[in-house]
Amino acid sequence: MRVVTRPDFDGVVCAVLLMDALHIDPPVLWVQPSDMQHRRADIQNGDVIANLPFHEKCSLWFDHHYSNQPEIPVDGVFKIAPSAAGIIYEHYRKRLDRDYTELIRQTDRIDSADLTLDEILHPESHPYVLLSMTITNHDPSEERYWDHLVSLLRTRSLARVMDDPEVKRRCRRVVETNLDYEKALRANTSLIGHVSLTDFRDLDPAPNGNRFLVYSLFPDCTVNVKIVFEDENLASIKVGHSILNRGCEVNVGKMLSSFEGGGHPGAGACRFSREKAPDYLKRIVQILQKNVPV
Repeated sequence: MRVVTRPDFDGVVCAVLLMDALHIDPPVLWVQPSDMQHRRADIQNGDVIANLPFHEKCSLWFDHHYSNQPEIPVDGVFKIAPSAAGIIYEHYRKRLDRDYTELIRQTDRIDSADLTLDEILHPESHPYVLLSMTITNHDPSEERYWDHLVSLLRTRSLARVMDDPEVKRRCRRVVETNLDYEKALRANTSLIGHVSLTDFRDLDPAPNGNRFLVYSLFPDCTVNVKIVFEDENLASIKVGHSILNRGCEVNVGKMLSSFEGGGHPGAGACRFSREKAPDYLKRIVQILQKNVPV
């Protein structure tokens, strides 16, 4: 039995809870949603999947993404909720060895982008937000860190987690990176009506940083679209409603399910072959400009 989840803060916390409640040994199998959708993930009988699309081989499945709603009954729990970790916590609360109440509260806020302007602009003053930003690079070479973070959150208080040498190093890097990321956003983002478009296709590697920062830099936008080339074959588009100017009516997860992706009503992503990028980008921006619920 393995925990299978995605490499983001919600996924890390899902792994913490499942390994605690079900006594599953490390390591975690870290998988991208598109790898599940395109059947590239090596899912085995008995795996416990969280925060990812369903796979018929799994023994248990926990998810909260609008675009992943099951068509048949499944073992586990599906529920539209702020985080997948919150669903798991509610399901296994009495079986857990530690009190994760505050960790879940913060995970709910971070994954649903329920943040204040100060948390967006000054994450270094908000430990949970800062910690979540250390999980931004989805390169498989980062798996050791993700596993390390799962181990820390299972056994230590937040103060001791933040005092870990590797976590401290990565937090310092986040603060430095966000300064460069702000410059990259300003140089490569344009407003198309109420849609802000961040185009990093000409940048190699594509910059990474505070995913909420664009909303404070472009306060007139109600939704952001970010496109990057991930490698010589793949491109990705991420779409998110502004958390500071809430006027976008488009269900992002439902929209992106037509572009090889998915997500929540307020945020989602899709990955696809690079040659599709011009067509997908044009169509997505057009849908968002119309701002009609889909």
